[in-house]
Amino acid sequence: TFNKLLIANRGEIACRIIKTAARLNIRTVAVYSVLDADAPYVRMADEAVCIGEAQAYLSIPHILEAAQRTGAQAVHPGYGFLSENPAFVRELEKNGIVFVGPKADAIAAMGDKIQSKLIARASGVNCIPGYDGQVMTAEDALGVAHNIGYPVMIKASAGGGGKGMRIAWNDHELQEGFKLAKQESMSAFGDDRMLIEKYIDQPRHIEIQILGDNHGNVVYLPPRECSIQRRNQKVVEESPSVHIDNATWHKMGRQAVALAKYVGYNSAGTVEFLVDEDKNFYFLEMNTRLQVEHPITEYVTRLDLVEQMLYSAAGHPLTIQQNQVKCHGWAIESRVYAEDPTQFLPSVGRLVVYREPSLPDDDSASIRCDSGIMEGSDIVVDYDPLLCKLVTHGETRDKAIERMVKALDEYVIIGVAHNLPLLRSVVNNPRFRAGKHITTDFLAQEYPDGYQSTALSDDELYPLAMVNAAMWAKKELAATSVSSGKWGSTWVQLIDEQSDRQYEVNVAIAKSQDSDAFESLKINWALDDLLVRATIQDNKQDLLVQYLDSLAFGFRIQYGSDKFKVALLNDRQRQLAKYMKPKPRQMPSKTVTSPMPGRIISVAVNVGDKVTQGQEVVVVEAMKMQNVLRTSRVGTIKKIHVQQGHAVQTGQVLVEFEDEVEEKANGL
Repeated sequence: TFNKLLIANRGEIACRIIKTAARLNIRTVAVYSVLDADAPYVRMADEAVCIGEAQAYLSIPHILEAAQRTGAQAVHPGYGFLSENPAFVRELEKNGIVFVGPKADAIAAMGDKIQSKLIARASGVNCIPGYDGQVMTAEDALGVAHNIGYPVMIKASAGGGGKGMRIAWNDHELQEGFKLAKQESMSAFGDDRMLIEKYIDQPRHIEIQILGDNHGNVVYLPPRECSIQRRNQKVVEESPSVHIDNATWHKMGRQAVALAKYVGYNSAGTVEFLVDEDKNFYFLEMNTRLQVEHPITEYVTRLDLVEQMLYSAAGHPLTIQQNQVKCHGWAIESRVYAEDPTQFLPSVGRLVVYREPSLPDDDSASIRCDSGIMEGSDIVVDYDPLLCKLVTHGETRDKAIERMVKALDEYVIIGVAHNLPLLRSVVNNPRFRAGKHITTDFLAQEYPDGYQSTALSDDELYPLAMVNAAMWAKKELAATSVSSGKWGSTWVQLIDEQSDRQYEVNVAIAKSQDSDAFESLKINWALDDLLVRATIQDNKQDLLVQYLDSLAFGFRIQYGSDKFKVALLNDRQRQLAKYMKPKPRQMPSKTVTSPMPGRIISVAVNVGDKVTQGQEVVVVEAMKMQNVLRTSRVGTIKKIHVQQGHAVQTGQVLVEFEDEVEEKANGL
């Protein structure tokens, strides 16, 4: 194929491409911003070139100069950044450098959502009703919406990854959503052209991976189910789909291939569809690049999609024909994000502890972690909050889910907020497990307030309390010379850190001569290690607990999706604990603070304004997504501390309210 390949990207996808290139004996060149100087992908590459500040990955001149300086014959764009920029492709070709991806004309045709709909119709692909042209203003948007009827989807013509998209169910939501989507699209893509189409309520999001070459060959691969989304960005994906039978898959595949051939497509790409309950499907968009979720397709097809892209770019015909495409087992991907799982707000900071999961040797080939970070990495506001793509494979869907649950239980992240609790809850959710009623509204319906902890059942509580007591006993015994004998009755108190739900259990355990065993359970735990594995002797129940840190009378743990403070007390300590003063009731906050670092996009209030609960106050942009901050109380605006364009930090006060006393004095 090529002797030297430059990867015009960063993070996990850069690591992913480097691995395939190394296997094919292709030397690699990494480009990096000043923020990524210590990133793992920079060390993995054979050569590395610093291209400037945080947004340098969008600079065509910087990437081109790096390719020329290092003698790279080809450039792989990964996804995002310049991956769907036809001007970038043309500039590379002008300088004799091969772009590992589709031709510039195909990207231009399909990357523009307005034009792509026209092409889809022309090539015989089912399309969603809507307005086929550009919608210029909010007033124009209202006219379109009234014509096709609510609900409608507002979409950035140049958009992708959920950015520049909003759903509107009425005029107010349309006007607000149009403004935000337009701003978000300009910020993310430098293009604020918008389109509006009918929103298909309660659909599934199903996509078809295609592969093409320069000889006119195009094949379609098994479907991917991508319906578990938040903010129109995928969270959990799987392949194949429970909903799509073989007949429907082949219909969708044939339409995807027809579309690809219409534009002369010659690389890896994805045609996305919305599918209703009756398996009617409608063209959504085409992504002219490698998808984030490509690993699940690689598992079920046993193909390396990056390798296929490299061979096609080098002029080789496809190595697979349509009748050779088979689906082997089932694969599931969980996108691990640095974000609060309750409000889905991005989180930044340093990864103080970071340990990816691993499965026993028999299952080791059935788990894959595509990440570009390591312990000590800084998660910054300038880039997408994706930390890792955790993928599991199984002979059946149930087996893939089972492995995913185990992997999520073993995944340890300390230092930034993360969505592991949500992911674990989703893959354990009965509706997800059944697979029959999954739609793009799944998260909104099942988790309307984001992830919320669930109460421990009696079957969970007592075994967990036994493990906690054994952990405490092991810590205490380590400080003495006693190796066995009776460990007294212990009160185990657990407090759910999210809900403040409290539990109390009295347990008594006895230590055996075996250093890892008590009479009632066996515990495998090196003191203060991150993972505690235990087996209850009576029923051979296995438990996995994450040890987070120590407390005065216990420790903090994570069990399943939830974090707990654990106190272990004797009878006297328990009696004294009853006299502790309860926490005072929290008064409504007198301020609106920024939940994340970012940039102020707009301020919607003025000093003296009377506001109601839930009213928009400020819009903060972080990690290319715009977040509307609303009031949590009724009150009067006393002071505004920021203006449009200001950079803000987590916890920074943005807006102040009048004190209730002041308001009463002023007759408010």
